[in-house]
Amino acid sequence: MFPTVAVDLEEVRLPVKDRLCEVERELLDMVPSGFGSLDEVGQYLFSRSGKLFRPTLLLLADGVEGRPSENAVTLGAIVELLHVATLVHDDAVDHSVKRRGMPTVNERWTHQVAIIAGDYLYSRAVIEITALGELEPIGILANTANKMTIGEMRQLVLHGGLDFNREDYDRLCECKTASLISAACELGAMAGASKYRKALRVYGYHLGMAFQMVDDLLDYLSPTELTGKPRGQDLQEHKVTLPLIAALPTLRSSERRTIQELFNNPTPTVEDVSAVIDLVSDSGGIDVARKEARRHAELARECLAGIPETEYLVSLQLAADFVVERVR
Repeated sequence: MFPTVAVDLEEVRLPVKDRLCEVERELLDMVPSGFGSLDEVGQYLFSRSGKLFRPTLLLLADGVEGRPSENAVTLGAIVELLHVATLVHDDAVDHSVKRRGMPTVNERWTHQVAIIAGDYLYSRAVIEITALGELEPIGILANTANKMTIGEMRQLVLHGGLDFNREDYDRLCECKTASLISAACELGAMAGASKYRKALRVYGYHLGMAFQMVDDLLDYLSPTELTGKPRGQDLQEHKVTLPLIAALPTLRSSERRTIQELFNNPTPTVEDVSAVIDLVSDSGGIDVARKEARRHAELARECLAGIPETEYLVSLQLAADFVVERVR
């Protein structure tokens, strides 16, 4: 596998830093609804800048042939609208209380408000992309939103069962995370680098798979100060992710019973969660998940072969390092 290096997101953003500022401005113009209660939620969601990782990838893909397009900034803002909508809905479905260290919409207001706010952002994204007057990007956005919804339902139906297997997990990662990152890269390529559209779409798919796997690893490994949510929250919520899937076949029956007891308990304690994290770590489940994330990051980089060697290509390569080196 390719050697990765620790990368700050700012390094990835360098070629598109100024255009990301334009994305933020367009986002703030898109969000207002004219209805005070809804605008209060929108202001809360966009009052501080997110990572804008998906718009960053879109703008980088747009620039690889050296002819950045006018529509790419708007497309970047639209992709971020869709991304934030999914986060708001995910938090409501999961009854999450924190996101990036801040109260979620459902925690600060109500679940009803969270669903309505997410619906508003979804519909706003459709309005904005329709205004561009091109049918194909609308199809990509609609297909992506559909996949993400299926992914959320898949997670809900399969929630809490230790028979959730690797195939189930991969499909979930593809629907919930890889689909939007892939779409961002494809939309960027359509805008300014159509020759590399397929390569960048597949790049985005593998990068998205790696991104979700690393997110799931961070839940096992990282303190609350880094992730903005409690360590072990996925286990607290009875979510089965790759580290646990990889660990289960290697566990003794007594160890498996410990995990089953946690999943049978609607309110597991911090000690219960810590015990399962230790079992998963000692059995090699975390190492397997880390290796698989790196494999997808390597496949993403391989998709970039043949793309002109510019600062945009360098940043796309660095994005693969950034994704996997969030957890070492």
